[in-house]
Amino acid sequence: MHSREDADALVYGRGCKRTMTVFAQNTGWWVGLGLGFVVVAVVVVIVSIILTLAARIADSARAATAALPVVRDQTDGLRDVASINESAISILRSARAARKALTGS
Repeated sequence: MHSREDADALVYGRGCKRTMTVFAQNTGWWVGLGLGFVVVAVVVVIVSIILTLAARIADSARAATAALPVVRDQTDGLRDVASINESAISILRSARAARKALTGS
């Protein structure tokens, strides 16, 4: 037979209290594991995005490096701009001097 304490525990829920405490303790572990899984999944997604972007940047860098000789050849004449500018200024001054000498003003 059951004792009076067993009957009281059933009526007043003392046995349920222990069961709920054990359940709550186990639930905490499951919640922790679930949160850990979510954090790991988020990190994996972020790292995969970073790696994808890094691969795109590497492809762009290769394309830019391949285009450098073409750009160098197209802009090679810009080195002479300063001397061409000086020559143009000299010609302009000479033309002004010639006009002044011809017109007298």
